[in-house]
Amino acid sequence: MPRGEIDEAWIEEAIRRYRRIESLQAEFDRAVATVEVTVRSPDGLVEVVVTASGRITDVRFLGPLHNRAPRDVAGSVRAAVSAAADAAQWAREKLHNETFTAYRPLAGA
Repeated sequence: MPRGEIDEAWIEEAIRRYRRIESLQAEFDRAVATVEVTVRSPDGLVEVVVTASGRITDVRFLGPLHNRAPRDVAGSVRAAVSAAADAAQWAREKLHNETFTAYRPLAGA
């Protein structure tokens, strides 16, 4: 194609791909907001449910607290919240890979 001419087929393909990426991004955003991961503290006392976006949706104590020192309970909560943050990151990466796996860059880009 001579310099200065517009490749309409390339432009149409770029627009089609852009729209596909927008659609995939919307799908990814919905999944990140709704997919949940459940983790527990190492001692099994605290369970945290977190979305892939990192929003904690539930915290549960799975055992009695009356025989535990407040410092120990706090440590269990911190450990579970830390694990929840890691789990949310893992879930985001997994969702991203699943959502965008078929996408390939536009030729010549």
